[in-house]
Amino acid sequence: MNQETVLVTGGAGFIGSNFLPFFLERYNKYHVINLDSLTYAGDIKNLSEIEDNENYQFIKGDICEKNFVLELFRKYNIKHVIHFAAESHVDNSIKNPLAFAETNVMGTLNLLEAARKSWMDQPFQYKEAYKNSRFHHISTDEVYGTLGKEGFFTESTSFAPNSPYSASKAGSDLLVRSYYHTYGLNVITTNCSNNYGPKQHDEKLIPTIIRRAISGEIIPIYGNGQNIRDWLYVLDHCKAIDIAFHKGISGETYLIGGHNEITNLKIAETICNILDQKVPRKTSYHSLITFVEDRPGHDYRYAINPAKITSELNWKADETFETGILKTIEWYLDKYLGEGTN
Repeated sequence: MNQETVLVTGGAGFIGSNFLPFFLERYNKYHVINLDSLTYAGDIKNLSEIEDNENYQFIKGDICEKNFVLELFRKYNIKHVIHFAAESHVDNSIKNPLAFAETNVMGTLNLLEAARKSWMDQPFQYKEAYKNSRFHHISTDEVYGTLGKEGFFTESTSFAPNSPYSASKAGSDLLVRSYYHTYGLNVITTNCSNNYGPKQHDEKLIPTIIRRAISGEIIPIYGNGQNIRDWLYVLDHCKAIDIAFHKGISGETYLIGGHNEITNLKIAETICNILDQKVPRKTSYHSLITFVEDRPGHDYRYAINPAKITSELNWKADETFETGILKTIEWYLDKYLGEGTN
């Protein structure tokens, strides 16, 4: 079989480590190289189920190293890129914004340049062997800023990022767009809402709530807990990426959301309700919920209208929040307690 090599960046992170097993199980026609620098947010143990897959290869490396990235394209004859790698924690971006600009902006630019130089002879002229090569950029709904109580983000919403993290992702999105319009690079961008599910880093909201609850520690909730996010089960996101990568129109952006708008407080309460049933304690887990000082510039509400990817590419989320959060809690109970609960 004449396989095409796909470079997946950041595959040891949360979404990437869910995407890779899904993608490799689905396709034999690709050889997948996972490039990850294994920062604190990447864990190679997340990929134990595919480490022996003959169509998979892990390379430790940094997308910020320009010459290394270009050499990687040439050495392994990279035909496609699915670009997850990013610094993504808002609180960390407030403390150290420079790292976010370096990885999210300059790292993305290095990948775009390597793709352009490897795949194209000149603007709008692909080399014959790379005429179908595609660069898929994974991004976030946070580039659009914040919503009031009404309305939804769509593909035509103007960028209005409110944190160094979201500003750096907006910068990377615009660079990807520019390579389509200036050079004719075959790019596609997907912007997703908040993901949840297995393998997410412990620092994120849902794992933090579960971990602290079963440890009997306070469950910290910013402000009054009324900030709203649109939650998307990670495997649903992986399926959407697959469809967009294969069927999306070059130069287009697709927003991926789960139609699950929930306040942070409601998330905590839902998890506490389930834990009260699965691993009961003398007092309800609800008593651990504690309001803490709000994050600077904390966006009030995110919500996506995924009508474009639904109507044009026939994608829809399979999981409701009720079904997805149950699977998620089971996975983390197994991780933190060493045994599942039924």
